[in-house]
This record gives sequence, C-alpha cells and structure tokens, in this order.
Amino acid sequence: MFGDLMGMMGKLKETQAKIEETKKRLDFVLIDEQSRDGLLKVTLTANRTIKSIEINQELLEDKEQLEDYLILTLNNAITRASEINEVELAAVTKDGMPDIPGLDLFK
Repeated sequence: MFGDLMGMMGKLKETQAKIEETKKRLDFVLIDEQSRDGLLKVTLTANRTIKSIEINQELLEDKEQLEDYLILTLNNAITRASEINEVELAAVTKDGMPDIPGLDLFK
C-alpha cells in the first residue's frame, strides 16, 4: 500500500511538471482573430495574453464602432484561446492522473 501511495505521489508531481511545461508552451501558441471585414485584427497566446492589435484607419474615425469591434473580436479570440488552453491542459492532466477509485474529476 505504501509503495502505491509513493507511486501516486510521484505520478502527481510528474503531472504537475507536465502542466507547467504545457502552460509555458501555450505562451507560444498564437491565435489570430479578426473582424468579419478585416478592419480589426488581434493576436493572443493560448494563455490569453494579447500580443498585438491592428486597427484599420477607417475604424479610428468612429469611436463607438471601434469599441464594439474590440469587444467582439477580443471576446472571440479569448474564447478560442480558452478552448485550446482547456483541451491541452485536460489532456496532460487526464494522462497523468493515477487511477484512484472514485476519483473521476478529469474524465
């Protein structure tokens, strides 16, 4: 029993290390999103950090429209980044979890 416990603890530490590696790697996974007409483009990492925003000159003439574009486009990009982030982390977590009866948190 004690050996099993030690094995599980080692597996949990290994999984934690893989989670940290995955989080670092997701800093380099870029998500590009743009408005339908291409007047606004944003780039985020899969960890939801904004890397760049490109605004067409046309949008600078209408503050309200620009604000709407930013909200919509950034929210779309954040949603996509979150999906990638969750899938990647879930895969690492599920693979690394020890098989403990009754512990189905990641399935």
